[in-house]
Amino acid sequence: MPSPDDATLPFPPAAIRASLGPWKDWQIAPEAGERSAKARQAQALKSFDTGAKPFSLGKKAVDLAAVEALALELDGLQDRFYADRRFKLLLVLQGSDTSGKDGTVRGVFARTSPLGVHTVGWKAPTEPERDHDYLWRIHQKMPGAGEIMVFNRSHYEDVLVPVVNRWIKPEQTQQRYQQINHFERLLAQTGTVIIKCMLHIGSEEQKQRLQERVDDPEKHWKFSLGDLEVRKQWPAYQKAYEDLLHATSTPWAPWTVVPADSKTHRNLMIATLVRDSLQALDLRYPPENPALKGLRIE
Repeated sequence: MPSPDDATLPFPPAAIRASLGPWKDWQIAPEAGERSAKARQAQALKSFDTGAKPFSLGKKAVDLAAVEALALELDGLQDRFYADRRFKLLLVLQGSDTSGKDGTVRGVFARTSPLGVHTVGWKAPTEPERDHDYLWRIHQKMPGAGEIMVFNRSHYEDVLVPVVNRWIKPEQTQQRYQQINHFERLLAQTGTVIIKCMLHIGSEEQKQRLQERVDDPEKHWKFSLGDLEVRKQWPAYQKAYEDLLHATSTPWAPWTVVPADSKTHRNLMIATLVRDSLQALDLRYPPENPALKGLRIE
């Protein structure tokens, strides 16, 4: 059933909310935080299997080939998206350390033009950024017409790190949820298609990946002793993630939980999601220029 907010969006609802196939089992129901405790429990983060492969074609080699084929397909769609210039697209990749945000960018957008696809890796705010509201720096990096912007981490760090470390009060957290929802609604109503993916990795899988970074000297640059302290806070971060997923999955910017224990399937699922979103926009090239008909280049 269409949402009351669909009428205010300048793009088809199918661009952000899939209703068929396995997608519906992995998208957080909009406004789930306002529903009964029983309804919310049905979509508790722990109920999503981090090792699931709902989009797998059976064998890893086949899935890898599918990711490559999707990357090529995305290149063509991105070309039309850039020429069409009616919309913008923001892909948010949010997840715990080692969940594969960097790997997703490389795997999904390996074939697309850097002229139309941009990436921002968000870190702790700088001093000038802290002098403004927490969304100030985020708004500056929004995609322009025809652009795809990929966020490696995002504004959701501001309802994760401060919450887990108790730097802000519960009422401030709730206020930030509302501010983020209003911010994303503004973006959506002005033509930005928002795809939000929570890369859901298991604790044991994270442990193994962190150990690989420690054991491989060429991966030491990826490891920080601070990662160990964050890992000790695993339960608190899982709780913070669950709370934000339910509080900020909206009709105009829903969350999709992506099982991320398998790197190949993670890429396959996100590439499929982005492909489906772009296809739903009915992208087209601008009309032909009559002045060019019959023109011969000497």
